[in-house]
Amino acid sequence: MTDVFTPQKRSAVMRRVKGKDTSPELKVRRLLRTLGVGYRLHRADLPGRPDIAMPGRKLAIFVHGCFWHGHDCARGARVPKANRPYWEAKIGRNRARDEINRAALEAMGWRPVTLWECELKDEAGLEQTLRKALSLEGRGLGEGEATTAKD
Repeated sequence: MTDVFTPQKRSAVMRRVKGKDTSPELKVRRLLRTLGVGYRLHRADLPGRPDIAMPGRKLAIFVHGCFWHGHDCARGARVPKANRPYWEAKIGRNRARDEINRAALEAMGWRPVTLWECELKDEAGLEQTLRKALSLEGRGLGEGEATTAKD
Protein backbone atom coordinates (compact mmCIF):
# COMPACT_ATOMS: atom_id res chain seq x y z
CA MET A 1 0.00 0.00 0.00
CA THR A 2 1.33 3.42 -0.87
CA ASP A 3 1.25 6.40 1.44
CA VAL A 4 -1.82 8.61 1.15
CA PHE A 5 0.36 11.71 1.59
CA THR A 6 3.06 13.14 -0.60
CA PRO A 7 6.56 12.82 0.86
CA GLN A 8 6.51 16.53 1.76
CA LYS A 9 3.14 16.24 3.53
CA ARG A 10 4.23 13.07 5.37
CA SER A 11 7.35 14.90 6.54
CA ALA A 12 5.22 17.79 7.82
CA VAL A 13 2.89 15.38 9.65
CA MET A 14 5.80 13.56 11.30
CA ARG A 15 7.44 16.85 12.36
CA ARG A 16 4.33 17.63 14.39
CA VAL A 17 4.64 14.47 16.51
CA LYS A 18 5.67 15.71 19.95
CA GLY A 19 8.34 14.09 22.08
CA LYS A 20 7.45 15.78 25.35
CA ASP A 21 4.47 17.50 26.99
CA THR A 22 2.12 15.09 25.22
CA SER A 23 -1.50 14.68 26.32
CA PRO A 24 -0.82 11.34 28.08
CA GLU A 25 2.15 12.86 29.89
CA LEU A 26 0.12 15.89 30.98
CA LYS A 27 -2.59 13.58 32.32
CA VAL A 28 -0.07 11.76 34.52
CA ARG A 29 1.42 15.06 35.71
CA ARG A 30 -2.03 16.40 36.67
CA LEU A 31 -2.74 13.26 38.69
CA LEU A 32 0.62 13.50 40.45
CA ARG A 33 -0.15 17.11 41.40
CA THR A 34 -3.55 15.98 42.72
CA LEU A 35 -1.71 13.43 44.87
CA GLY A 36 0.49 16.26 46.17
CA VAL A 37 3.71 14.89 44.70
CA GLY A 38 6.48 17.07 43.31
CA TYR A 39 8.60 16.03 40.37
CA ARG A 40 11.12 17.16 37.78
CA LEU A 41 10.67 16.93 34.03
CA HIS A 42 12.89 15.38 31.35
CA ARG A 43 16.08 15.05 33.39
CA ALA A 44 18.82 15.01 30.78
CA ASP A 45 21.32 13.64 33.32
CA LEU A 46 19.38 10.37 33.62
CA PRO A 47 19.44 7.53 31.06
CA GLY A 48 16.49 7.77 28.71
CA ARG A 49 15.61 11.26 29.91
CA PRO A 50 12.52 10.16 31.89
CA ASP A 51 9.32 12.12 31.31
CA ILE A 52 8.94 12.53 35.08
CA ALA A 53 11.65 12.10 37.69
CA MET A 54 11.45 12.17 41.48
CA PRO A 55 15.04 12.36 42.73
CA GLY A 56 14.15 11.99 46.42
CA ARG A 57 12.31 8.74 45.72
CA LYS A 58 14.71 7.69 42.95
CA LEU A 59 11.67 7.11 40.77
CA ALA A 60 11.73 7.61 36.98
CA ILE A 61 8.42 7.53 35.10
CA PHE A 62 8.22 7.02 31.37
CA VAL A 63 4.89 7.69 29.64
CA HIS A 64 5.13 5.63 26.45
CA GLY A 65 2.96 5.84 23.37
CA CYS A 66 1.80 2.34 22.50
CA PHE A 67 2.61 2.63 18.79
CA TRP A 68 6.07 4.21 19.17
CA HIS A 69 7.30 1.76 21.79
CA GLY A 70 5.65 -1.44 20.49
CA HIS A 71 3.25 -2.18 23.35
CA ASP A 72 1.36 -5.46 23.10
CA CYS A 73 -2.08 -3.78 22.96
CA ALA A 74 -4.16 -3.37 19.79
CA ARG A 75 -2.70 0.03 18.96
CA GLY A 76 0.88 -0.96 19.72
CA ALA A 77 0.72 -4.15 17.68
CA ARG A 78 -0.44 -2.26 14.59
CA VAL A 79 2.30 -1.71 12.02
CA PRO A 80 1.74 0.60 9.04
CA LYS A 81 1.31 -1.17 5.72
CA ALA A 82 3.45 1.36 3.90
CA ASN A 83 7.18 1.02 4.49
CA ARG A 84 6.67 -1.87 6.91
CA PRO A 85 10.36 -2.88 7.21
CA TYR A 86 11.29 0.68 8.24
CA TRP A 87 8.63 0.83 10.97
CA GLU A 88 9.41 -2.63 12.33
CA ALA A 89 13.10 -1.73 12.59
CA LYS A 90 12.36 1.67 14.15
CA ILE A 91 10.02 0.28 16.80
CA GLY A 92 12.50 -2.53 17.48
CA ARG A 93 15.27 0.04 18.06
CA ASN A 94 12.98 2.03 20.37
CA ARG A 95 12.25 -1.09 22.44
CA ALA A 96 15.93 -2.03 22.63
CA ARG A 97 16.85 1.51 23.70
CA ASP A 98 14.10 1.45 26.34
CA GLU A 99 15.55 -1.74 27.83
CA ILE A 100 19.08 -0.31 27.89
CA ASN A 101 17.86 2.84 29.63
CA ARG A 102 15.82 0.82 32.12
CA ALA A 103 18.84 -1.32 33.04
CA ALA A 104 21.06 1.76 33.38
CA LEU A 105 18.57 3.44 35.71
CA GLU A 106 18.30 0.31 37.84
CA ALA A 107 22.09 0.11 38.03
CA MET A 108 22.06 3.68 39.39
CA GLY A 109 19.57 2.66 42.08
CA TRP A 110 16.53 4.24 40.41
CA ARG A 111 13.14 2.54 39.98
CA PRO A 112 11.92 2.99 36.39
CA VAL A 113 8.15 2.81 35.85
CA THR A 114 6.57 2.59 32.41
CA LEU A 115 3.04 3.86 31.95
CA TRP A 116 1.41 2.96 28.64
CA GLU A 117 -0.84 5.34 26.74
CA CYS A 118 -3.65 2.76 26.51
CA GLU A 119 -3.71 2.32 30.29
CA LEU A 120 -4.27 6.00 31.03
CA LYS A 121 -7.94 5.72 30.08
CA ASP A 122 -8.63 3.95 33.38
CA GLU A 123 -8.06 6.83 35.83
CA ALA A 124 -8.72 4.71 38.93
CA GLY A 125 -6.23 2.11 37.72
CA LEU A 126 -3.70 4.81 36.89
CA GLU A 127 -4.04 6.35 40.34
CA GLN A 128 -3.58 2.93 41.95
CA THR A 129 -0.49 2.27 39.83
CA LEU A 130 0.99 5.66 40.75
CA ARG A 131 0.24 5.20 44.45
CA LYS A 132 1.99 1.84 44.38
CA ALA A 133 4.98 3.27 42.53
CA LEU A 134 5.14 6.22 44.90
CA SER A 135 4.80 3.83 47.81
CA LEU A 136 2.35 6.12 49.57
CA GLU A 137 1.10 3.13 51.57
CA GLY A 138 4.65 2.15 52.58
CA ARG A 139 8.22 3.00 51.71
CA GLY A 140 9.72 1.39 48.59
CA LEU A 141 8.69 -1.56 46.47
CA GLY A 142 9.84 -4.98 47.49
CA GLU A 143 12.61 -6.75 45.63
CA GLY A 144 11.28 -8.36 42.48
CA GLU A 145 7.95 -6.50 42.48
CA ALA A 146 6.80 -5.20 39.14
CA THR A 147 7.56 -1.54 38.55
CA THR A 148 5.73 -1.23 35.27
CA ALA A 149 2.06 -0.75 34.75
CA LYS A 150 0.60 -3.97 33.34
CA ASP A 151 3.51 -4.84 31.03
